[in-house]
Amino acid sequence: MSGLEIERKFLVKKGGAYKCAAFSSSHIQQGYIPADGATVRIRVRDDQAFLTIKSRSVDGGLSRYEFEKEITLDEAQHLLKLCRGGVIDKHRYLVKSGSHVFEVDEFHGDNDGLVMAEVELGNNAEEYEKPDFIGPEVTGDGRFYNSNLLRYPYSVWKSSVPEEYR
Repeated sequence: MSGLEIERKFLVKKGGAYKCAAFSSSHIQQGYIPADGATVRIRVRDDQAFLTIKSRSVDGGLSRYEFEKEITLDEAQHLLKLCRGGVIDKHRYLVKSGSHVFEVDEFHGDNDGLVMAEVELGNNAEEYEKPDFIGPEVTGDGRFYNSNLLRYPYSVWKSSVPEEYR
């Protein structure tokens, strides 16, 4: 897959309502290979692996070019060794809301307690229905980028997030 990715990110209220609403869940581990001007991600999701390259956003984090290619698990294991700063470990829950699917990520390790949701859109103005557990939007806030959570984990700054979301 490649093309323009348009997504919005949100904090999720604590309590686990997203788990009850989910129609699917998976375990994800991902790391980042250093690159200037782009994000290069290696991801293992259950029994599949992917190489993803994302450009920098020019509109406050709302959209950016994305290239993604499936790779073998063996290739992913070798490429993960090139990643700096460790690996993000999380569970992803898929929740349907209206005509969209929200991806809700529950983080582990140094980012334990952080739960965020993303929804991909067809264009910047597309409307969507937010599930009740969705909180404030954090699109464009660099602290919440997965690649930044390795360098500056949630455990360091979670006190800056409202209590109902941590």
